[in-house]
Amino acid sequence: MPRIIIDKEKCKSCGICIETCPNKLIKFASSTNKQGMMPAEFVDNDKKCTGCALCAISCPEIAIKEVIR
Repeated sequence: MPRIIIDKEKCKSCGICIETCPNKLIKFASSTNKQGMMPAEFVDNDKKCTGCALCAISCPEIAIKEVIR
């Protein structure tokens, strides 16, 4: 099952990954990171992630890694 990992400390809350995800599986977290930003958060309760990696490719901070389990 494809899955991504977001490094919340690298995320600068630009929202590009949120807009890029075709299945809308990324949202802003409700808590802040050490920089005071609300980082992106991966939410895939229904296992809809296809592993396309568009979010990782579009992230300017290289804060997203695709992990396949």
